[in-house]
Amino acid sequence: MIKAVIFDLDGTLLDRDASLASFIEDQYTRLAAYFQHIPKVQFIKRFIELDAKGYVWKDQVYQQLIEEFSIKEIDWPSLLEDYVKNFSSHCIPFPNLDNMLNQLATNSLRLGMITNGKGQFQMDNILALGIKDYFDEILISEWEEMAKPNPAIFQKALAGFGLSPAEAVYIGDHPKNDIQAAGAVGMNTLWKKDRHWNCLNADGEIEDLSEITEWIERFNSKTAESALK
Repeated sequence: MIKAVIFDLDGTLLDRDASLASFIEDQYTRLAAYFQHIPKVQFIKRFIELDAKGYVWKDQVYQQLIEEFSIKEIDWPSLLEDYVKNFSSHCIPFPNLDNMLNQLATNSLRLGMITNGKGQFQMDNILALGIKDYFDEILISEWEEMAKPNPAIFQKALAGFGLSPAEAVYIGDHPKNDIQAAGAVGMNTLWKKDRHWNCLNADGEIEDLSEITEWIERFNSKTAESALK
């Protein structure tokens, strides 16, 4: 039986694409004095390209932007500081986030999160979404000194709950770091569909967070059927 649900953050609970677009537009507007020679659409487009869905930290992104667009009078550390300070103000959840978490908690399921990223930065985003108190465990790669797809970070989450892999389901958007990695340690997996990737080896897939409860019922029914054989 499923006793715990463990989530990824970016692209799974947090609509990072929408959040990033909102932040970049705001940063461009606030710091227009430094960017006015760059068309806004071009600046936003290039930022998103360099960001590579969050897999490139923003120190490199801003250094590249400064070089490509000949940005003067502001340096990349200042731009990075602005990003770290203000991104959380633009955090946009996927639809049905609170309802889904509340429903899982009401059904006595324990909740966890494993996310790659900078510790305080990711925690600020979690706090901005207002969901921290739902979770019994939150593992952030910088603070744990290990990152997905390292199996050890999944095993640590399971150990914290005192559960076997078969008693947990992991939900994420990245085919390798989330689905393949969690599946490799024996966890049930649900892929939060993302137009940027294909994923063929998840146990199930969802378009909307509201579908999770139904999938847990399916996993439990399958387990019950196996026990009767």
